[in-house]
Amino acid sequence: MLWKFRRRSYELEHLDKGDYTADEYEGCLAELRFINRFLGDQKALYSSLIEDIKRENLQEFTVLDVGAGSGYLLKVTAEWARENKKQAKLVGLELNERAARAILEESRNFDEIEAVRADAMRLPFCDDAFDYVICSLFIHHFREEEITWIFSEMARVASRKIIVIDLERNRIAYYLYLAFSRIFLRNRLVREDGALSIRRGFLKTELEKLAEQANLKRIEVKNSSAFRLVLSAEK
Repeated sequence: MLWKFRRRSYELEHLDKGDYTADEYEGCLAELRFINRFLGDQKALYSSLIEDIKRENLQEFTVLDVGAGSGYLLKVTAEWARENKKQAKLVGLELNERAARAILEESRNFDEIEAVRADAMRLPFCDDAFDYVICSLFIHHFREEEITWIFSEMARVASRKIIVIDLERNRIAYYLYLAFSRIFLRNRLVREDGALSIRRGFLKTELEKLAEQANLKRIEVKNSSAFRLVLSAEK
């Protein structure tokens, strides 16, 4: 079984193939809310984006989340900004129409959060439009040549940094997720795509190489909890 983790898998997930029903997708969104509470990337976000905002002592800031899902990390950022009396403008970008609506539904009480439906390969924003551009559990859906293009687009519209959170390709993480999903998860998309996502994940050296190929600078890749990797870089 070790061969599964030597190289990235390119097998498409259900969400990429679109072979699911509307009800299955709604169930996927519901179970992802559950997962976010227990396995969400909040710690990775705090150690990267929030830490940089604190270090720079920014009183106001803007963030674009590419492939934002239902906007969980935007809500975390908005809550932190309110608690610390900082002004934030936060935009979640999703190509999927239902996911773009979910961002607004999940952030009804956060006027500082907006949703935009667009393609990550062609971000509809001018250069340096945001202080930070982030993405979480997004780039593993793509092949390497697509990832370098996405990194370049993210860097183009970021005036400060891009921050990428994604999965470490790790067999321990894979088998732990299989056990977790059998006990706690019912949705086919979340169970099967989640395990495949780990096989589509990265090693630290692979993320560093992709960032270099996108001509990014000050590249840093760190391990975070729940088998996450966090890349931060500048243009």
